[in-house]
Amino acid sequence: KRPAKRSKTRIACAAMSMANVELRDAHVLITGGAGFIGSHLVERLCQHNRVRVLDIMRRDALRPAGLHDHKNVELVVGDVLDPVAVQKAVKDTDVVIHLASIAGVDTVMRMPTQTMRVSLLGTAFLLDAAHAGGRCRRFLDFSTSEVFGRYAYQVSELDATTVGAVGEARWTYAVSKLATEHLAMTYHRQFGFPAVSVRPFNIYGPRQIGEGAVHHFIVRALKGEPLHIHNDGSQIRAWCYIDDIIDATLLTLSVPEASGQAFNIGNPRSTVTVYHLAKLVKELCKSSSPIEFVRWDHPDVELRVPSVGKARELLKWEPRFDLEEGLGATIAWYRQKLGITG
Repeated sequence: KRPAKRSKTRIACAAMSMANVELRDAHVLITGGAGFIGSHLVERLCQHNRVRVLDIMRRDALRPAGLHDHKNVELVVGDVLDPVAVQKAVKDTDVVIHLASIAGVDTVMRMPTQTMRVSLLGTAFLLDAAHAGGRCRRFLDFSTSEVFGRYAYQVSELDATTVGAVGEARWTYAVSKLATEHLAMTYHRQFGFPAVSVRPFNIYGPRQIGEGAVHHFIVRALKGEPLHIHNDGSQIRAWCYIDDIIDATLLTLSVPEASGQAFNIGNPRSTVTVYHLAKLVKELCKSSSPIEFVRWDHPDVELRVPSVGKARELLKWEPRFDLEEGLGATIAWYRQKLGITG
């Protein structure tokens, strides 16, 4: 079976199974909604809800997809570090999905101070505004799998989180995101505020922009350019297709038991080394690109595989897309975007 055919079948089945639980007739604020994950959430939610996007537009997957012109989408160019802009954006909204952050390891290492400011101050401003408004019925804080540190195998939400050495820029993102999780949960415990945290594990798919191994490998493979791998490529990752995390996110907004919980969202079945991922992308792209190993002297995540049992139990969620299937759909999108045939 070809990946595209399986994808269509699975998407159709998912649409039917999700129909009774997806959020409807709500006013939703998505910070960072112009980004990769945010644009997919906008696309799903704007069908039956009003969606306001607050974003500085540093990375923009929203406008190229034409989503900013949808009748139910309002785009507000603004910064979560501006408390006045945050208060205006939160006004009259029922649900807040907080995605705004400094994304990508390379960017985080160049901008560690801004990384922490956006996470710590931006989340605090949003929580204050949403709680004070008295209308928010779900606040979803996007965290990161980086909170588990360098070695994480089948980690559950109850496993201890860990962070790297103080002063190492690589870990500023993880430290700040772990702090926002604690902050969101304190609002839940102290005020009964309906906060939820999601920890994404290596998300990929169409519209991914900027950094990321899948983005890098596919674009370069389609162009016949070398695929660059840090060190020997033995790092192990579990890769999760974008549609799977969107399904999980929508469930966290609607399932009552999700309130006050954190969820690992990823696909343990799609676990490979970075080297194997590069070889698989080459094969699926029918590319002759060479694989080149590049020295990387900074700390890296060596093993990252989630346990998703909690999401299965409370959300009744299961990842649907296997790695080859998701890569096939992603490659097809990039081919069209880059105008590459064959």
